[in-house]
Amino acid sequence: MRRLAATCITASLALTGCAANTPSDPLQVTAQLSAATPATAPPTQPPAGTILPTPAAQHSAYDTTTHTLITAGGPTLTLTDTRAPGGAPRTIGLPGTPAALHATGGTLLAALPDQDLLARTDLRTGQTTTTHVPGGPTDATTLPDGRTAVALRTTKTVTILDGNRATTTATGFQGPAQLLTTGNDLYVLDRLTTAITPVDPATGEKGAGLRAGDGATNAVTDRYHRILTVDTRGQELLAFSVGPLIMKQRYPVPGAPYDIAYDPHRDLAWITLTATNELIAYDIAGGEPRQRHRLPTVHQPDSVTVDPDTGEVYVTSATGQGTQVVKV
Repeated sequence: MRRLAATCITASLALTGCAANTPSDPLQVTAQLSAATPATAPPTQPPAGTILPTPAAQHSAYDTTTHTLITAGGPTLTLTDTRAPGGAPRTIGLPGTPAALHATGGTLLAALPDQDLLARTDLRTGQTTTTHVPGGPTDATTLPDGRTAVALRTTKTVTILDGNRATTTATGFQGPAQLLTTGNDLYVLDRLTTAITPVDPATGEKGAGLRAGDGATNAVTDRYHRILTVDTRGQELLAFSVGPLIMKQRYPVPGAPYDIAYDPHRDLAWITLTATNELIAYDIAGGEPRQRHRLPTVHQPDSVTVDPDTGEVYVTSATGQGTQVVKV
């Protein structure tokens, strides 16, 4: 297995200010931008673990406060109490199909781009409230100061909301799709330019961004304040340190890696391989990733999430084969 390390930023990789919307942007390698997508999975082998009967879903999340697994297929949420996996799951309808889910403290935050809405669902009661956010929100996350950062696909911006009021806006993106926080810092994964860029939540100012492979799709942060990014086209796991943003590791992950979840108690990064219907776990505590587990999954494993308290991993099929539960 090969490992490439990057410990410095060259001029061809650095981006400052709002240059991401210009054809000369060094992070934009082609004029025809398209986001990477999961591979079409082949027929699957019998999956490891047990199966929960959940509908086909494109997104999933786990809330440790209520012990709830949330999967989203179209505008329908399926909520499973993992303390009683044999019980019937609850279903909740949203006003539209979410592009991203975040669960924390008993609340689910969902971005609904086609409806220009953010939806907040109380996972205990099932009650959902919405906030109108023009611009097609693709992701939203709560900042440490209580404000909400929102990525907007139509306006190609990231805006910071204080309640319902926009306070700052960062411009110059092409496809802002995922927001990540580490400490007080905010980072934006742009799936069209396949780049990661820091944004100052106080001013909206963009910092120096970096390319994230050939087709980055999903990312998480770890307890070392790094950003772990899956490059689906390049078939790699990338690790970026922050303050400043520097690529530290590139590690090959064949099989069209797509989604990623992180277990902070065990320092495991769980990655789904959509071309092979597999789930692979890397120990990322050391100087380079070390493979710890490789398991067969349900068909088309487009989403994965983890319960960090128990170590249970949940892999959901996008074609209706349920959610696979694995504990290692």
